Amino acid sequence: MIKFGTSGWRGVVSDEFTFANVRKVAHAAALSVKESPDVGYNSDEYRASLGGTQPSRVPTVVVGYDTRFLSEDFAREVAAVLANDGVRTLVSATDLPTPAAAWAVLHRKAVGGVMITASHNPGHYNGFKWMPYWGGAASPAITGDLERRIEMLGDHAVKTMSDERAAKESWTETADFRESYFDQLASLLDVKAIRKAKLRVGVDLMHGSGRGYLRPFLEERLGVSVEALHEDRDVLFGGRSPEPKPESLPELIELVKRKKLDLGLACDGDADRFGIVDAGGEFIPANDVIALAYEHLAAHRGQSGKAARSVMTSHFIDAVAKSHGSETRETPVGFKYLGELLRSGAFLLAGEESGGLSVRGHVPEKDGLLACVLMLELVAMEKKPLADARARLYKQLGEFRNERLNYRMERQRQILELEDRLRAKPPLELAGGAVWRVDQTDGFKFILRDGSWLGLRSSGTEPVFRVYAEAHSTKRLREMVDAGKKLLQGKF
Repeated sequence: MIKFGTSGWRGVVSDEFTFANVRKVAHAAALSVKESPDVGYNSDEYRASLGGTQPSRVPTVVVGYDTRFLSEDFAREVAAVLANDGVRTLVSATDLPTPAAAWAVLHRKAVGGVMITASHNPGHYNGFKWMPYWGGAASPAITGDLERRIEMLGDHAVKTMSDERAAKESWTETADFRESYFDQLASLLDVKAIRKAKLRVGVDLMHGSGRGYLRPFLEERLGVSVEALHEDRDVLFGGRSPEPKPESLPELIELVKRKKLDLGLACDGDADRFGIVDAGGEFIPANDVIALAYEHLAAHRGQSGKAARSVMTSHFIDAVAKSHGSETRETPVGFKYLGELLRSGAFLLAGEESGGLSVRGHVPEKDGLLACVLMLELVAMEKKPLADARARLYKQLGEFRNERLNYRMERQRQILELEDRLRAKPPLELAGGAVWRVDQTDGFKFILRDGSWLGLRSSGTEPVFRVYAEAHSTKRLREMVDAGKKLLQGKF
């Protein structure tokens, strides 16, 4: 069965992720666009988003794809299905970052967007991400509707329109979305301050679709001197998952050290996640980047507004937002929930520990490229490494030490059994401290009175159980991590 996870539907290429299944998902999306009274072409909210102008006679959908195996072919198949279903498509001329596709949906006033991507998953995966007209991830209600439509199709073969006919009748058009996205990104920055700093950075594109975006934007729009790694297309991503973790970025870390660069910047396979390496080669965790980004926007840019984070994200941003007189909202894991808050206009910034971030006035979708240039702007304005800015916040607000560990489960039953045990008999004590509160918003989060907490949650995209922990000292963090490992081993 085709099921949507935290960020779209993903599967192994030629196993679950086949042309036949992609056609079914595309057909379901087309039907939803044309028939749904809530989020489709005929919805009052979509028409209002056009600023009072009437939509064209035919709905338009943006179609993008990353650098994975057959991604461009899957994208063309999506366009062929949509054309046959009476939906016009704007297909990216090149592989495309997910945030650039999200912006194209808004900029072109499309009724939705499709991204063929499996983001940070290993190279043998691919995926289908549906973005409604607001340029963010689809809500559970929408993906649930898509799943029902797909199930009703059964073994029915989905029809397509030939490329020749689609082009001749203008159902499909090839488009370049880069310059409009660059304009949007630049509008969120103090370009003069960055140019004046004359920074030198290294970038690692991890063979993903950020390759035509990050370095060109830094050089052409910001005047930054760039040394780039892994800009070529490699559908196996060098044999690693294209996730910007420290263990996946040894060459970038070494480059920053050896060339004494001001910063190292990295994006995952579809550039919606970020990895930041400070001067000297220190990797700055996403939890810290989120807090630093809020502090930067509030202190240096004079902006204000609430903060939002997912349940397993550090409370560091809570403390930073509070110091500026703002509150923080917590959501389940998945940027679709954070995106809904950003759309309200009341939230300045939203972030999640897996490397997702966006801000008010931008797409309600995580943008790894935006996170990279915000950290660049912070360094340009402070003229000091990111670690110095973090140390200053630690001195003011206290330390926030955190860690995430992944444990692969061979059988789904193991995950279900563990979740049942945690639900039936949650621990009353962890690492020598009494559990003050148990949060089951998404997974299990055990919060202690000293401010430390332990989170346990199964992944929504792969057979992995995750342990999250946070404390105000490294010693206490180790104790919390050890407590989490014991729970995974069944030692309650």
